[in-house]
Amino acid sequence: MRARIYQPAKTAMQSGTAKTHSWVLEFAPASAREVDPLMGWTSSSDMQSQVRLRFVTKEAAMDYARDHGLDADVQEPKKRRPNIRAGGYGENFATGRRGAWTH
Repeated sequence: MRARIYQPAKTAMQSGTAKTHSWVLEFAPASAREVDPLMGWTSSSDMQSQVRLRFVTKEAAMDYARDHGLDADVQEPKKRRPNIRAGGYGENFATGRRGAWTH
C-alpha cells in the first residue's frame, strides 16, 4: 500500500504558521472515484483515502510506515523566508514617521 508523508503548508486563510509543524501520513487512493448517476455525487469504495495520521516528527511517521509495511514517499517541505521588518507592524503608526501615511 502506498502512502505519502509530508508537512502541510499554511492555508490561504492563515497569516501565521499554526498547524504546519506536524507531519502527515496520507494514503494514496486505491481505486478511482465514481460519479453517482442519479445525484451526481462522487464516491469511492476506498476507506483508506479518508485517513490522515498526524505525527510530531518525520521520523515517527517513517517508523509507523515501516512498522505497518507501508511504502511511503517522503516530501520535504519548502521553507519560507521569514518576512521580518525592522520596525514591525507598530512602525505603521509611529509618531516620528518622516513620509506621508499612504494607507
